[in-house]
Amino acid sequence: MRRLEAIVLAAGAGARFGGGKLLAPWRGGALLDGALASAFAAPVRRIALTVGAHAEGVVAAAEAFASRRGERDRLVIVSTPDWALGLSASLKRAVAGLASEVEAAFVFLGDMPLIPPGVPAALAEALTPDVEAAVPVFDSLIGHPALIRASVFPAIMGLEGDRGARSLLEALGPRLARVEAPDAGVLFDVDTKGVLAQADSWAGQAAEAR
Repeated sequence: MRRLEAIVLAAGAGARFGGGKLLAPWRGGALLDGALASAFAAPVRRIALTVGAHAEGVVAAAEAFASRRGERDRLVIVSTPDWALGLSASLKRAVAGLASEVEAAFVFLGDMPLIPPGVPAALAEALTPDVEAAVPVFDSLIGHPALIRASVFPAIMGLEGDRGARSLLEALGPRLARVEAPDAGVLFDVDTKGVLAQADSWAGQAAEAR
């Protein structure tokens, strides 16, 4: 088995949503469950979940999800006390906590519940020796999750502010594998309550179009 792990970024406050976004009701559970389902289904050994704002509730939701699957031992909680500094703080905490022998890590966002099935496995297949990272694309736009080799981790540790690794990945040029996704679920993130209300309808339309 390849030495792959997953990161799920879930430390933010969800201010545009009105707070508590990842704990919002979603298909009988919490919104966070959607990203966790994709991460647990990926070809990884462990899932590192970053928590910051609303940490107690997010941890409880994640542990309940993992326990329902009988895979609590695969879930690792990463505390992010500096979560207010932005997405980069959460990402750096997670990367710093990965095992030293990890080959690469998927980076999922906790507010993206509609990643199409099969995308993580396709990214893993695209991570050939001459590739440093793999990302899904839809309509020429880069989506999530990203699969990033450990060789890129030092550059990630230099990130600052409320941004992820997108600029680093795009700078890889031909060493970035772009994998066509079957639908726009790789771009669909929940920022507001209105978007969440439309999610199930959008997901059904996307499934019919596949």
